[in-house]
Amino acid sequence: MPGVGNRAVPVLPSSDLAATLTFYEALGFENRGAPPEEWDYLIVGREDIELHFSAPPGAPSGPGICFLYVDDADALYAAWRASPAPPARVSAPADQEYGMRTFALLDPDGNEIRVGSSVAT
Repeated sequence: MPGVGNRAVPVLPSSDLAATLTFYEALGFENRGAPPEEWDYLIVGREDIELHFSAPPGAPSGPGICFLYVDDADALYAAWRASPAPPARVSAPADQEYGMRTFALLDPDGNEIRVGSSVAT
């Protein structure tokens, strides 16, 4: 992949990759890989953000957590709340003592997506 550079991408568990794709598409993500049933794996992206999901073989896997650094946490929160199917489990953005404005979203599999941007000074 050209221009990949050094980066890390979380791989989160999903009990139903098609449902996971539907959930994240409603939040403005797009499928960047093959259909989930072809790979038994899902890659979704939105701008420079990329998340991977895998259906755990055998026993169910516990939920995962990842942190997304964005330019404007408030703008992304507003966009997700205004989506056609806004997520029911999302906290409002709040300033943190460590200089970030953050919020958290829980997806249908219980994965916690923490989102944050620098607090404007």
